[in-house]
Amino acid sequence: MSTSTQSAASIQRLQHKRQTLDDAYSPPANFLEIDVCNPETHGVNKDRYTDYEVRMRTNLPVFRLKESSVRRRYSEFEWLRGELERDSKIVVPKLPGKALRLQLPFRGGGDGRFDDEFIEERRRGLEDFINKVTGHPLAQNEKCLHMFLQEQTVDRGYVPGKVRTT
Repeated sequence: MSTSTQSAASIQRLQHKRQTLDDAYSPPANFLEIDVCNPETHGVNKDRYTDYEVRMRTNLPVFRLKESSVRRRYSEFEWLRGELERDSKIVVPKLPGKALRLQLPFRGGGDGRFDDEFIEERRRGLEDFINKVTGHPLAQNEKCLHMFLQEQTVDRGYVPGKVRTT
């Protein structure tokens, strides 16, 4: 083979398979979808709080349940962040800030931290936070994350560790 034939062969494009509609619209090989949605405010006066539905869908083998839906308060997101900071080797993203100036309705105007606009802004921030956390492969093995996403109640007395897949 001549030198020019060899160099032409070495720079040829790789042959690729044309994508079919079935390929384009089939479920991805691995996926993890998490939505924070449906905020609900409960209680009255000092006992008032807002929680959010956290929905998860996945086909990752590390998760026991492939679909789950739990309700979580902001304080439980704070708990998760604290657990991950203490036990994992990842840089944990920040949560959306506290609503200090909105704590008292007469200071911030309107309904304070129960204002629809504030709740929606916080919901988006919590969704960004949980998607960043769950996108990290090391965080996906943490027991606290699995409990947060898949158990109806968070057991703050759990034994920290990694989830083992068998």
